[in-house]
Amino acid sequence: MLWDIFCRVVDNFGDIGVCWRLSADLASRGEEVRLWVDDSSALAWMAPGARPGVEVMPWNASKLVTTLRQLRRADVWIEAFGCDIPEEFIVAFIELQAHGGAGETTRPVWLNLEYLSAEPYVERVHGLPSPVMQGPARGWTKHFFYPGFTTKTGGLLRERNLDAARQAFLTTGEGSLKTERWISLFCYEPPALADLLRSLSDGGMPTLLLVTAGRASAAVRAHLGPLTELGNLQLRYLPAMSQVKYDQLLWACDINFVRGEDSLARAIWAAKPFVWQIYPQSDDAHVQKLGAFLNAMQADPTMRALHMAWNGIDGASATDGEPSCWELLNHEESMASWSATSHCAHRRLSEMDDLTTQLLQFVSKNR
Repeated sequence: MLWDIFCRVVDNFGDIGVCWRLSADLASRGEEVRLWVDDSSALAWMAPGARPGVEVMPWNASKLVTTLRQLRRADVWIEAFGCDIPEEFIVAFIELQAHGGAGETTRPVWLNLEYLSAEPYVERVHGLPSPVMQGPARGWTKHFFYPGFTTKTGGLLRERNLDAARQAFLTTGEGSLKTERWISLFCYEPPALADLLRSLSDGGMPTLLLVTAGRASAAVRAHLGPLTELGNLQLRYLPAMSQVKYDQLLWACDINFVRGEDSLARAIWAAKPFVWQIYPQSDDAHVQKLGAFLNAMQADPTMRALHMAWNGIDGASATDGEPSCWELLNHEESMASWSATSHCAHRRLSEMDDLTTQLLQFVSKNR
């Protein structure tokens, strides 16, 4: 089948990251994908080189109709993260349909691929129809498709060979050669960053902090300036990384700090302890969302305490004269419990059908 996936790059590249992984995974299963994106510049470092089966298309409304008249009609439309397919695209499709004398059955399966959440509403609305009430596609039907953490949701993105690739890397990759603790840092500007740096510096375990490019590097430098060594802590600032290299970074590290949606899923598949910085919202909706996620992960006390502190929830960050929960990073028993939690979540979620498999099944039933 031919899939049209639409993506608007809002910020932080999580949207294009998820859309590219989905496109590449579909292509690896014999599907054809056109990825329509308004800013594809991040793919130069995120996914360098061409991917057979995936064609990146410029989302330019003024040229869309002319472009579409030269292309095949797709079997599936996916609006990623609430972006609306431009009316020009729909009009051009209807014109092509009329010109070709096609019937009712040639309408594409139209999906709204939503944001990842563990909140209860996801199970209720996943897969529900959404009638189109106005515009050129009035009378058509979209369907909601929600990623998630239970069998009543669309699951998580996971390539079929991912675990095999991880095991091979851990056996032969760079991560097997390390002599100190490795921690990766991919974040915005977390409230507890100073607490984390202080704990790693003062702790009794030599630690290498691998800081990703962009906002994470800027945030750390704002605290430490030009320093690359502080007590038991050494820092290495990384260049922008491809998705393949980033996955390998997560596999190699002992603890991973991640943010957004794409890196959260990849941290789960790394089966290592991790802390997620959820994107903060002005109405504090992220607090409930984080709590639902921790419940879904069956988080142990260490994992729960560090997530709350990292996200600055309930005053969890340390204050003067109080012990920091980041000291848990240097407690062998706490780390063992956290590691077991991560392994259990990885195994439990791996038993579910992945998101691409479920998308293929859903589309097959609704064509």
